[in-house]
Amino acid sequence: MANGIIGKKLGMTQIFNDKGQVLPVTVIQAGPCVVVQRKTVSKDGYDAVQMGFVDAVAGKRASKPEKGHCEKHGVAPARVLREMRVDADSALKEGDSVLVNAFKENSRVNVTGVSKGKGFAGVVKRHHFAGGRASHGSMFHRAPGSIGGSSDPSRVFPGIRMGGHMGAEQVTVRNLEVAKIDAENNLLLIKGAVPGPKGGYVVIRQEV
Repeated sequence: MANGIIGKKLGMTQIFNDKGQVLPVTVIQAGPCVVVQRKTVSKDGYDAVQMGFVDAVAGKRASKPEKGHCEKHGVAPARVLREMRVDADSALKEGDSVLVNAFKENSRVNVTGVSKGKGFAGVVKRHHFAGGRASHGSMFHRAPGSIGGSSDPSRVFPGIRMGGHMGAEQVTVRNLEVAKIDAENNLLLIKGAVPGPKGGYVVIRQEV
């Protein structure tokens, strides 16, 4: 059994738990997925499976290399491919389906996705700097302040926090709870927020 699945973020909503409490949940279309390629230590140097997200529309829009890669392994074209490590004795093989029922309610998962891009952001938004006083005449409100000495060391050290491109990077949120599973519609409801915009693809891995 694979320890993960590819999902598509559909948005957020609220549900009630057994105690009547309101839970904020993220709705994810988890699969169905298919194993496109099985990688082994003898051939590739490590054990893993390359998984594809089954989507009829995206499959039609697959490029020639993508179609050729999938046809080579005897599966339908898939545009969204992700690789996941598996044990050497895993029974997964090319063409096997991975469905949402591989997960259990109230279990813990790690969700990996690409965060929303925010463009260029200053230090207050990007690094949570406090900023200066807001009083009249301060002239120091949202500026970064000193970034290094002038005479010594006469340079800026690598890693100094400054304004710059924010977001649009891979983020993993760990230890999230699976609130509900709708196997009939391939839906996974995860308590709380997960990275990325609506329509973005994420990888859900079971906590081990």
